[in-house]
Amino acid sequence: MQFLSGESPAQRQPPAAQQETPERGTVAQLLMLLLFLGTSAAVAGLGSLAVTANVNGWFATANMPPWTPPRWMFGTVWTVLYAAMAVAAWLVWRRGTSLSSRPLKLYWLQLALNLAWTPLFFGLYPVLGPLALWLGLAVIVALIVALTFMVLNFGPISTSAGLLLLPYLSWVIFSGTLNAWAAVHN
Repeated sequence: MQFLSGESPAQRQPPAAQQETPERGTVAQLLMLLLFLGTSAAVAGLGSLAVTANVNGWFATANMPPWTPPRWMFGTVWTVLYAAMAVAAWLVWRRGTSLSSRPLKLYWLQLALNLAWTPLFFGLYPVLGPLALWLGLAVIVALIVALTFMVLNFGPISTSAGLLLLPYLSWVIFSGTLNAWAAVHN
């Protein structure tokens, strides 16, 4: 068929939606990786402020489910997950396709939802009581939805990026069960 169109192989182009932008330079790639890692670290740091202010307060006496992991595990797991989500976003960004725009918007959306959850769940409980836990649950459900769409959009662009997000999605679903239990039982 290509011979019938009169195009030589050099003249054929991939569909516009899949065309990659010119090669991104090493310096640009490094700067963007640092931006994604730095933003994730900033969100983690801001979230930890609400946790550290309340983990030995109301949370220490809260009714939590029997499957709640030890406290030390949360910081360890979240550190790995924040790094993985940043690398996943960077992998999608560096592909530079016109298909990267929507997935990266989902990345920033989930990061905002992630940032909103911690102050709601930990920080507002002393003020709002159980309502804070229910608001946190609403945010974590929205985060699960955003992450699901993010995985589905990252995967076709970079299989590695999609796979890097699966532990994060799993952990957020698990965290959602902890949040739901806390909302019902406190």
